[in-house]
Amino acid sequence: MSYVWIAAGAGVASGLALHWLGICPVVKRIWTPAWTLFSGGACFAILAALTWLIDVKKSRWWTFPFVVVGMNSIAAYMIAHLFEDFFRSTFRIHLGPNFFRVFGDGLQPLLEGAAILLCYWLILLWMYRRKLFLKI
Repeated sequence: MSYVWIAAGAGVASGLALHWLGICPVVKRIWTPAWTLFSGGACFAILAALTWLIDVKKSRWWTFPFVVVGMNSIAAYMIAHLFEDFFRSTFRIHLGPNFFRVFGDGLQPLLEGAAILLCYWLILLWMYRRKLFLKI
């Protein structure tokens, strides 16, 4: 486990060092080497923290939504690509075109996306409870 924390620190530090020394900037948009090292280190840090929290501290009560998605990740991928337009048009037809603008135009995409994500998750929950898993 300590190796993952070392990898996290090394990735973040080397990415930032490349940026601060002027060798290569940290720019996500064009995936510079500094960004790759920095984001890889951040991913290792998240992995180490979640491993510690879930496996070492046995804090699993909050992981059920992720288990539902992870147990049927192929179905989640397919649902996201096949049903997004269906849910978006269904919301607009049945709730009206301005329903998700209740908190303003700026939050409209967030609320609409959250509603669509909830619909995806409910489909995956239905599949999970009936033990319907897509496998290759």
